[in-house]
Amino acid sequence: MSTAPEATSSPSVLARVRRTPFWVQIVAGLVLGVGLGYLARAADVSWLATTLETIGKTFVQLLKLAVPPLVFTAIVVSVANLRNVTNAARLAVRTLLWFAVTSLIAVAIGLGLGLLTNPGEGTDLKTEGLAPPKSTGSWVDFLTGVFPTNIVTAFTEVEVLQIVFLAIVAGAAIIKLGGKAEPVLKLSESVLELVQTALWWVIRLSPLGTLGLIGKSVAKYGWDLLEPFATLTVDIYVGCALVLFGVYPLLLKFAAGLNPLNFFKGAWPAIQLAFVSRSSVGTLPVTRRVTERLGVPGEYASFAVPFGATTKMDGCAAIYPSLAAIFVAQVYGIDLGIKDYLLIAFVSVIGSAATAGLTGAIVMLTLTLSTLGLPLEGVGLLLAIDPILDMMRTATNVAGQALVPVLVAAREKTLDLVAYGNPTGDLLAGPAVTVPAQAAEAPQAAEGVTATA
Repeated sequence: MSTAPEATSSPSVLARVRRTPFWVQIVAGLVLGVGLGYLARAADVSWLATTLETIGKTFVQLLKLAVPPLVFTAIVVSVANLRNVTNAARLAVRTLLWFAVTSLIAVAIGLGLGLLTNPGEGTDLKTEGLAPPKSTGSWVDFLTGVFPTNIVTAFTEVEVLQIVFLAIVAGAAIIKLGGKAEPVLKLSESVLELVQTALWWVIRLSPLGTLGLIGKSVAKYGWDLLEPFATLTVDIYVGCALVLFGVYPLLLKFAAGLNPLNFFKGAWPAIQLAFVSRSSVGTLPVTRRVTERLGVPGEYASFAVPFGATTKMDGCAAIYPSLAAIFVAQVYGIDLGIKDYLLIAFVSVIGSAATAGLTGAIVMLTLTLSTLGLPLEGVGLLLAIDPILDMMRTATNVAGQALVPVLVAAREKTLDLVAYGNPTGDLLAGPAVTVPAQAAEAPQAAEGVTATA
């Protein structure tokens, strides 16, 4: 009789990878991507550069594919479930106030760095022949763009602001109709679960996506491109770092009485995914998961995180446009006054929803430049290095989107301090994010949906 093979055989390579912490996989993809990108550029290996670009592009496309259904269902469900949240109106107002406060601090840091370093002076950049971007942001476009003329077009062309508007209206209508709209709410909850589960499979590919995105940037742009933009690039990274590792910890410590290290321990998976994906909305499921793991009640997190993913942009809508406006003004030899700096702060707080959580912040930049009366052609100067700048901007965005719910919950005495004090465990090993209503009704079914393959 043949004997069964030994059960203690060495695990496969795939099994070892699965047991590797998620953050280690991301870092490995980052390092390998930089190496392959440098090799592709230094040795002029075109097929390798093309492969890296294809991998990165495919990963971002998969993230963007889920944006319309994810944003719509997440906001519909979160607005509808506000009826189950005590003091929902107060929570919503306080969330908005903290969004505004942190945005003002971020834009002040951006302006301060710009005035200290003068990023546009001495760049010797040529501005002849530059054309303004095809699509620009203005207050009229922003306000009218919120209201869709065609529901189908809003989804097919991924007009996130219009999708948010439709979702808020639908959620409010569900609250108004009560029991009559319960089937619609159940359908929205089911679709949200489906989209989040499918998107989580994409997120598991983040190490590979990181490799492609970073590798493509190094292979395509190299380091020479940064030379005329060196001061601006350093300003944006330093400004975001000051907000991320200076302002946020101070707010956690003194406004909420919390240990900042625990926040970063819990939120880091979302921050690092945002850095490589450059999409706040694409990172939304991870942001929501880490926010709940930090002790924020699920009912409140289901509202605050999706709302923040489309409107809370300390990196893209505060630090970046303030520094970029100063940069463009100095390149064109235009002096800015106190009135202009106040306008930048106003645009950053009120117009941040124009970024809409998608990759890049061009709309927000054009909105700022047009408000100040600066040449829109200046946008063309920044397009080449935008991917490099956008990584740090988006990481700051997502950190802020997780921070505000933690602050509000702590000040409202609803934060689970035990969970906040011990946000341990690998992200991929934790329970999947569930819709609050479903979590209460069918906990066993929810436990069956895990992030592990």
